[in-house]
Amino acid sequence: MTTRNGHLAALLLALPASHAHAQDIEPRTYANAPMGVNFLVAGYLYTEGGLLFDPSLPLTDANLEIQSGLLAYVRALDVGGRSAKLDVLLPYASLAGDALHLGTPVSREVSGPGDPRLRFSINFHGAPALSLREFAGYRQDLIAGASLQMSLPLGQYDPDKLVNIGTNRWFIKPELGVSKAWGRWTLELTTAATFFGDNDDFFGGKRREQDPVYSFQGHLVHAFPSGVWAALSGTYLTGGRTTLDGVRGDDLQETTRFGATLALPVDRHHSIKLHASSGVSIRTGTDFDAYGIAWQYRWGGGL
Repeated sequence: MTTRNGHLAALLLALPASHAHAQDIEPRTYANAPMGVNFLVAGYLYTEGGLLFDPSLPLTDANLEIQSGLLAYVRALDVGGRSAKLDVLLPYASLAGDALHLGTPVSREVSGPGDPRLRFSINFHGAPALSLREFAGYRQDLIAGASLQMSLPLGQYDPDKLVNIGTNRWFIKPELGVSKAWGRWTLELTTAATFFGDNDDFFGGKRREQDPVYSFQGHLVHAFPSGVWAALSGTYLTGGRTTLDGVRGDDLQETTRFGATLALPVDRHHSIKLHASSGVSIRTGTDFDAYGIAWQYRWGGGL
């Protein structure tokens, strides 16, 4: 692979493949992409430990295994001369394991679709909308952007069970991000707030509300001449205190996680991404280790 093709491959590998959760670690979210290019992502994620879908549930000593698959579509757009992306994510998961609920042992085994996610992101500075020909000569300096993500309450949900794959509520997540490149190194910082709708049919016939969760992420990314890139990442989140039928819980979340990502180009259209993360500091909420792989196919826009 030539240096020029390697540079192009590294940029085309920028699209994240995420489960769109507050504790996800997503490097290169705001990286530029050529207009009209489509991305199809199929991924697998294995987690063990606590609960990925809703870490604010009142569970302790959780020993859960979750196997998740996802299918995502991403389209690179030109919005007023600025680069933007629209992505749709459809998850499916199987969960099995046991935990303690208020000191009582409980177990659960369930499979089903998760809540679909939609996200729109746009770069305000440093990432103009470019054709594929123009994009081949693009070199990043400072990028500033924003995104808005929404979750739709369409996943598997049983109000008679405490643990489900769907959450039976909406959430919206506005985010701001900056990305600064120095040669082959890039430093990325993002901050976000996740706002939750109410679950009017929570376990036990209760109404469940949740305060916003505030999250901060940092990523150090290195791009290699071959088109391979690697990232070391960290995320911190806090907030998310819940209220059941007007009774406020003592369950403020505070979590720190670290992760690593490796992206490998196969050819102009195909790439593979490996990622792993683990909790290093858990005040309230759940701790889990996650390991994933994603395949990405790119087409359109002159590819």
